[in-house]
Amino acid sequence: MARPDRIRFSGRILYLTEDLDLLKGQLAGQDLPFDAGRALVDNISTDEITPGWVCFYYDETLGEFSLVGLRGGAFERGSLKSGGFDVVVSGKSKGCGSSRETAPYSELTAGVKLVIAESIEKIYGQNAQNIGLLTSTDFGLLPRIEAGEEIPIEEFTRGLDPISADVVRAGGLFAYNRMRMAGEIRPRLPETQPRPMTMVEKIIAAHAVVDAKAGTLGVPAVAPGDALFVRTDVRFSHEYVTPMADSLFRQGFGESAAVSEPASVFTFRDHLTFLGDVMDEKKRAMGLLGHADGLAVTQEKFSQRHGLKLYGEAPSGGSEAICHNAVIEDLALPGQIVTGTDSHTCMAGALGCFAFGVGSTDMANAWFTRDVRVRVPESVRFVLTGRLRPGVAAKDVMLFILSQPFFRTSKGIGKVLEFAGEGVASLPLDEQATLTNMAVEAGGFTGIIEPSDVVVEYLRTMRGLSEDAVRARIVRSDPDAEYLETFEYDLGAIPVMVATPGDPRNGVPLTEIGADVKIDIAYGGSCTGGKKADMDMYAEVFREGLARGLRVAEGVRCYIQFGSQHIRRYAEERGYVEIFEQAGVSLIQPSCGACINAGPGASAGPSDVSVSAINRNFPGRSGPGQVYLASPLTVAASALAGRVVGPDEILAGA
Repeated sequence: MARPDRIRFSGRILYLTEDLDLLKGQLAGQDLPFDAGRALVDNISTDEITPGWVCFYYDETLGEFSLVGLRGGAFERGSLKSGGFDVVVSGKSKGCGSSRETAPYSELTAGVKLVIAESIEKIYGQNAQNIGLLTSTDFGLLPRIEAGEEIPIEEFTRGLDPISADVVRAGGLFAYNRMRMAGEIRPRLPETQPRPMTMVEKIIAAHAVVDAKAGTLGVPAVAPGDALFVRTDVRFSHEYVTPMADSLFRQGFGESAAVSEPASVFTFRDHLTFLGDVMDEKKRAMGLLGHADGLAVTQEKFSQRHGLKLYGEAPSGGSEAICHNAVIEDLALPGQIVTGTDSHTCMAGALGCFAFGVGSTDMANAWFTRDVRVRVPESVRFVLTGRLRPGVAAKDVMLFILSQPFFRTSKGIGKVLEFAGEGVASLPLDEQATLTNMAVEAGGFTGIIEPSDVVVEYLRTMRGLSEDAVRARIVRSDPDAEYLETFEYDLGAIPVMVATPGDPRNGVPLTEIGADVKIDIAYGGSCTGGKKADMDMYAEVFREGLARGLRVAEGVRCYIQFGSQHIRRYAEERGYVEIFEQAGVSLIQPSCGACINAGPGASAGPSDVSVSAINRNFPGRSGPGQVYLASPLTVAASALAGRVVGPDEILAGA
């Protein structure tokens, strides 16, 4: 194995403390002793470790910018790297948010060898394993490290599945796969006997790689905890990540390596299309706009070199589509495995496929082998009954679910959220996609829904598939399948919700926030809030507002951004564009944009208050301001009112 059996950490330990003075003191050279009672920062997102603009780099330069987005502003360029830190310690939920591998890679290239936190998000943890960054949730290691003790490698493999443990021992995924391909490591297949299985378990079992060389697939059954490689059906990446994955691909497999089955690999120019419209002069002076544009150029060359379908910029402006919207519109099918370099890949689970985000190293490996490694996750079942009340949308449902103790205590990390019940089947496909899209906001592995007639009809009319062909692909959970937990909610009892700034789990009924939350920005867009059904909701509110003589309130900047060109044409055909323009809304061509602080609709300063239909509001995610998450109905109503209000304030009596 590449790593020694015992590891000594000779550098400093950095405690990411809630006390900003203590944190700054450590960066200035002060060492803190271990204190089990010390308050540490929770919910450090990958957006804080490597803010969006930092991701314009994809080499060791990332190490100079690690943690520059952490709340409090203690970190500047070089703060972590120059501090001589071997170990970084924080509180609950380290690495929440986007699946960007730049976050752990920045820590690694800043000299960090070990990350310790009370809980570690699934994708962040796997990305750390892939690149050779050690992680642990055992705070008992800290006094031992302080004492100079050599720590056995088993301390960092305890509780891991056999494949993950071997990846850690090997020093990373590429080193592991080189040994795997040479026959030095032979992953043992699960020996789980036939058992009732969930949808995801069945899909994994059918895609299990039995013999990578021969291409044989399928095992009788799997169970939570089983580790294996699975064959993917769809692989995609976007310009934020493709260049880094390409670099890793060539490093790992050679300059002449070719992407396997390129017809199932897709690239997207969808994240940074409008960056030039919002980048400030300071970042321009750093040359960051050139770096960002260079990402798209590098991705285009990669796509051409390997003969890949690139969803690029549209002649009319913006992108052809946000990747997640396009995957549902064009690519994914029930029963498939879909992997993408973005945490919201899980949105495609609305079609009944197992869809999840992976990091750059996993994607680079999958380009070559078509395989990704999976530890079979536990599933949590959400049975939704009844019907939504007027003014309540799927976004409210997810904000309500995420606010529950199961998620607020990090129990949802790494779990599959399976949605079922007649309440789900009653929702349009786009609203079902909101449920699966936001499954990842509390650290979930993915979301999935058994396809109903809604999905069958969608694939029949939009993709031209026969009803029989679609139904033959549908995978259903066994009636007696095992779930970690089962929750049942009556949709009719769920109120209009908002998530207060800082975390999508901060959901509260709108009635609890008071009547004086004035807003500067109302943003409707992103993969979560830029779908056809979302356009229906924006139009419903603005149409009624216009009938009452209302327009976007003075002092409020309101934006609606389409998720794809298909969605924009839908809005045009139904007269929505005219309604939006009459109401004073600024329309933006498809792209991710404000959701990642890379387009119109992001906040400009910390005093800005936004109400937004995006999926997450971690600090810095959509600019330095305060972001309230809400449904499209609430976003539109708030734009007209100038403050955060529910749709009933506009639609009552309509």
